Amino acid sequence: MPLKLSLKPNEKIVLNGAVIQNGDRRTTMLLQNKASVLREKDIMQSHEANTPARRIYFPVMMMYLSSDDAAEIYNEFALRMTEFMSAVRHVPILEECVAISRDVIAGDYYKALSRCRKVIDFESELLGNVNKSISEGSTKGRDAA
Repeated sequence: MPLKLSLKPNEKIVLNGAVIQNGDRRTTMLLQNKASVLREKDIMQSHEANTPARRIYFPVMMMYLSSDDAAEIYNEFALRMTEFMSAVRHVPILEECVAISRDVIAGDYYKALSRCRKVIDFESELLGNVNKSISEGSTKGRDAA
């Protein structure tokens, strides 16, 4: 079954490692065979891997897009996943991490990336709550003074 991609004007995708940019009009593409495809919004640059969950996503994305240095990239993924899982106590997220690892071992990188997005969302929500608590605490401290 073909994969149908609808691209916005000037939207970029990565297709089997090649960056492709759409023209100035919306377009639709049909991919007739299996290919590694990531939309611009799902592509992470190395400098954007700046949180523990993002440091898990990045090597999975690299394994999905490229078979070069797969063992080295996998080792980076395993290290980052181990670090993350040793720090997290939230059972549903730990279960998601196990599922990500299972998907990576099976070579189902796209599915692993989808699961990684859930972990990133959890982390963002958690860090947002921490930042909110810190700023509320500093405001209360100023009010008391």
